[in-house]
Amino acid sequence: MSDATPTPTATPESPQLPAQSPPVDPAETAVASDKAASTGKLSWWRGDGGDGAKRNLGLIGVLAALIVVGAITKPELYGDPNWVWNNVLAILQLASVVGVVTVGMTFVIIGGGIDLSVGAIVALAGVWCTTVATQSYGAGGMIFAALVVGICVGLVNGVLISYGRLVPFIATLAMLVAARGLAASISNKQTQVSSSTFINDIAARKVIGIPILVYILGAVVLAGWVLLNRTTFGRRTIAVGGNPEAARLAGIDVRRHTMLLYALSGLCCGIAAIMLTSQATSAQAAMANLYELDAIAAAIIGGTLLSGGRGTIVGSLLGVIIFATITNLFAINGLSIEAQNMVKGGIIVAAVLIQQFKFKSVTRLLARNRVTTAT
Repeated sequence: MSDATPTPTATPESPQLPAQSPPVDPAETAVASDKAASTGKLSWWRGDGGDGAKRNLGLIGVLAALIVVGAITKPELYGDPNWVWNNVLAILQLASVVGVVTVGMTFVIIGGGIDLSVGAIVALAGVWCTTVATQSYGAGGMIFAALVVGICVGLVNGVLISYGRLVPFIATLAMLVAARGLAASISNKQTQVSSSTFINDIAARKVIGIPILVYILGAVVLAGWVLLNRTTFGRRTIAVGGNPEAARLAGIDVRRHTMLLYALSGLCCGIAAIMLTSQATSAQAAMANLYELDAIAAAIIGGTLLSGGRGTIVGSLLGVIIFATITNLFAINGLSIEAQNMVKGGIIVAAVLIQQFKFKSVTRLLARNRVTTAT
């Protein structure tokens, strides 16, 4: 008999276990998790996730710089707290109408489109709701008419672009001309006065010292923010603007969604028409002139990509307020509108040039350098 112990063999009843790895030190695991957490926070701020926050902080810095310029050029005005407060309210009220239009424009641009007809839609909705026939139904009839006209014209844009396969630039440019012409035909090229006390008082009334127009702007901005950031509609908008083919393969009806985006823009134009009619207590075919350029410029300043797929409602609002502040600053200093337009044009060009930089490439380079340094 042999004293050698037989070598155990693997059987189905007693399978061999693989070699186990050495035990892990819990202290090292805790340190690694802390590093990962801190790196995650830094990467959010330095990476693409923090672009919106950094851009908004930059816009707030621009606003602060404009206030400093105003205080330097007109110290006697900015030294009066009451005047400063009233001036802030005036700026917000000035930005209210364009701000509402910009919310709809932001959705359209994020979705990969463009709408050059928003100013004409505002004019058409304003003229339509101030006709004698519409005013006979009272303030409710006027508001209903303005909203329905805005939505219907927006739907026409959406159908032409989505199902007619027209380029957004061409379709909305044609609508700009057609809507202005229809507004001039309805009003017979005359100014139509609003006889509704309720409508006219919207711009004149204040609640807790703040104009109602500012509350309307705040409500539209809040609704737009929730729709873009907290709903499926918003996520689909970003997906359609970022990559329409990928969105289609993911099950999104791209054409239907694009049509709804233009309808949403038209709804915002209908709201803006009521606000602008209230400010002027009248409506005409030439109202809201060049609002489309102001809305597009504000959205671009706020960080919305012209190619679609990225943008924020808060950034667009800050862009509107910056332009309103520039207008106010030029007005109190007695500067010409021509100089103001040149400054606005320069800001737009600068914003578009900034968008051309490859932020993701820079972010990845910084991340690669951090990884190399850590190893």
